[in-house]
Amino acid sequence: MLTKILGGYQTDFARNWLKEGMSIVDAFKECVNGALESSHLNASDIQTIHVGNAAAEMFLSQGHLGALAIEADTSLRGLPSARHEAACASGSVAALAATAELEAGRYELALVIGIEQMKTVDPQKCGDFLGTAAWYDREAKGIEFPFPKLFGQLGSEYINRFSLSHSYYSECQSYLSDLMFDNARLNGKAQARNWDIASLSDKLTVRISPEITVKDCSQITDGAVAIIIASDKFAAEYAKTHGIDSDSIPSILGWGHTTAPIALSDKLSESKNSGYVLPHARKAITDAYDRAGIAGPSKLDSYEFHDCFTTTSYASIDLIGLTKPGENHVAIEKGWIERGGLLPLNPSGGLIGAGHPVGATGVRQLLDSYLQVSEKAGPYQAELKNKNVLAVNIGGSGTTTVATVIGTNKT
Repeated sequence: MLTKILGGYQTDFARNWLKEGMSIVDAFKECVNGALESSHLNASDIQTIHVGNAAAEMFLSQGHLGALAIEADTSLRGLPSARHEAACASGSVAALAATAELEAGRYELALVIGIEQMKTVDPQKCGDFLGTAAWYDREAKGIEFPFPKLFGQLGSEYINRFSLSHSYYSECQSYLSDLMFDNARLNGKAQARNWDIASLSDKLTVRISPEITVKDCSQITDGAVAIIIASDKFAAEYAKTHGIDSDSIPSILGWGHTTAPIALSDKLSESKNSGYVLPHARKAITDAYDRAGIAGPSKLDSYEFHDCFTTTSYASIDLIGLTKPGENHVAIEKGWIERGGLLPLNPSGGLIGAGHPVGATGVRQLLDSYLQVSEKAGPYQAELKNKNVLAVNIGGSGTTTVATVIGTNKT
């Protein structure tokens, strides 16, 4: 049994809600109403609600976001709702819970929301809050900007394990961030779409760790995204009502969900005997391929990967199977992941270009995958041959991984 995505909506990730005098309830209203409008549905059609959010208790002193979501529309009152937290993978875990309910036959139509307001504190406090997605006492407490340092270690592991020079690896990182900024310029809701990268050079080249500069980091922001997903039964009736072919509606074809040890040192130690630096992430991806019934990246048109840092976008290349482990640089050298390349990476701009409101990212990736498959991505539309897109959402330092294949049944 498949679930289908009927539509969705994303707020502009360049905005600062606090400066606008906008509350998180206003953000709920905007994304929910936008998703309903795009799907040609009413709030009264929704049967269940799932919210992905990582850290509202810290950034806003607000919990119970499943309940807060029904403030978006009075017709949602009385519905079952829940909030899901899995660090930066919160949004995709919320989507997994919603699809499970639909596949179990409990409900026919679900609203999935990813939301995070982060521009409420200074960067140092923000870094400390985000450190709770790691093993806080062991990896983040008392450390300034812990995650750039942790993900820098991922880069060091690639350098050492596969005998890469530090300078060459840095060149690859610079290429990857430039690619995301270029892609973001085509995305009207991307955080960095109007950034003048040249004028920001002094700021972006500040080094945070041996392998990470500011340019290598995704930037936190405020953002809300909603998608509406339906059971096969509901989608068939929906298609008939709207005069469309139900097979043309993008489906969640396959998924994978894994959890690795929370400490990065434990992950890297355990992966010594594996070909992959992040084998648990690799398994989530291959599980998604297997459930979707596809052989691998040759059956994809593009992929949305959790590039919270350039070290993860570099790792994405072998994790999705585009190259053998450690040969990631080959895809970069040959331009395979560029727009118009063999398999474009993050046509949306990814986290580095589009922005990273952490609880919203997983839902944003699903929405962008839906837009690609349904040929609604506009200026950043990738060429479609297979009508399949992979989305990979990661929480913590490669701890929680959710991989999803979005595609159509139409051949």
